[in-house]
Amino acid sequence: MLVERAKTDPKAFGELYERYVNRIYNYIYYRVGDPSDAEDLTARTFFRALDHIDRYVDRGIPFSAWLYRIAHNLVANWHRDRSRHKMVSLEGLLRLSAPGDSPEREAERNEERDALLAAIRRLPPDRQQLLILKFGEHLSNYEIGQIMGRTEGAIKSLYHRTLIALREDLRTRGFE
Repeated sequence: MLVERAKTDPKAFGELYERYVNRIYNYIYYRVGDPSDAEDLTARTFFRALDHIDRYVDRGIPFSAWLYRIAHNLVANWHRDRSRHKMVSLEGLLRLSAPGDSPEREAERNEERDALLAAIRRLPPDRQQLLILKFGEHLSNYEIGQIMGRTEGAIKSLYHRTLIALREDLRTRGFE
């Protein structure tokens, strides 16, 4: 197993880095919204993983879940240290424009997209994280559960409640 080799072989850890760096960067970027901060936190995630890889024990949970957990903790500390609550930048997750739309339809789609992004930003952080992992990283409910420390059933329930909350939020603001 590559993770076991990485405990003693730097080249094996390099392979793990290559395999996961883009996914971890994207996850962090959606949480902090700034490319340079995302790069810094991604590097810190992998430095921390390298420092603690000898303590990693395979318990049937994907290695990526361990990396996401490290990244999550670093991002939480980053937000706390800056005592600001910058919300998730999800513009890259949503592609609501269709080629060939009229200017009126394009403006309508932009208004809908902006309303949806605003509604997502009003969600609690755990629900924002769920949406990033589901739509930004395309992870399964099981994988999301491993990262967030919840069961697959709890993730399904949280996802369902999140969609209802988004629908209600948009409805109260005049979007059907």
